[in-house]
Amino acid sequence: MNSSMINAMVSMNGLQQKLDILADNIANVNTTGYKRKQGSFEDLLTTLKQQPKDFSQPGRLTPLGFNQGWGSRLTMVQPDLSQGKLQQTDQPYDVAIQGNAMFEVLADDAGSRAYTRNGAFQLTFDQNGNNILTTKEGYPVLDTGNQRIEIPPEAKSVRIDKDGSITGILGTGGTIPLGQLKLVQALKPGLLSPVADNLFALADGVNVNDAFRTVTATNDNDISVNQGFLESSNVDLTSEMTELINVQRAYQLSSRALSSSDTMMGLANNMRA
Repeated sequence: MNSSMINAMVSMNGLQQKLDILADNIANVNTTGYKRKQGSFEDLLTTLKQQPKDFSQPGRLTPLGFNQGWGSRLTMVQPDLSQGKLQQTDQPYDVAIQGNAMFEVLADDAGSRAYTRNGAFQLTFDQNGNNILTTKEGYPVLDTGNQRIEIPPEAKSVRIDKDGSITGILGTGGTIPLGQLKLVQALKPGLLSPVADNLFALADGVNVNDAFRTVTATNDNDISVNQGFLESSNVDLTSEMTELINVQRAYQLSSRALSSSDTMMGLANNMRA
């Protein structure tokens, strides 16, 4: 197999992975709180070659050495945590974060944690019959004390302040504190792995303190919690479609290079025979 075939095959593999990333982004353009994926690529191998001295002719200005690439590979897929647009819903349990932070939820009964920007919350009965605040998929939302947020039946409505504090409004007009939403900030977005139900999780062996820090919504850090709003996906469909066309064309060119290389090898074999 010659170098042109290897280069084309490796490039097609990397472009196929890029197409998968773009397709996932486009499919989630209307998913609440979705963060677009972006891939990082690097050269697989670069060979420095030297041309024979016969190429050195009077008046030649270009150097005799040249670099031969062997394609590229996908090194990392990480989320783009840039802010999405906020849409007003006026639903009491819809919450959107303005700024760099995420909600923390309980992923399973073993105590595993997951993180999301999707604030479309609801009330769900737990196994003890208590009303708790969960995501649409049923994952309990955690407060600053790492506990589930329980909404008692006597609370006729709730108020969620800009700092994430939750207050229950009683039928008599009184209020009761119900906790405060826990907000965490991603220190290294590359450590986050997208999992099911629009959640992010950490890979096994990664220390949570290396990836996140707990933050409080204040005016000083430009983080706020907005009740009655949801954050839209940060996918720009125009940019994704433009990139999709570019990647498809690059894939087509690599495919043609592979076909041409195979044809030339066939011609060489026939001539030698």
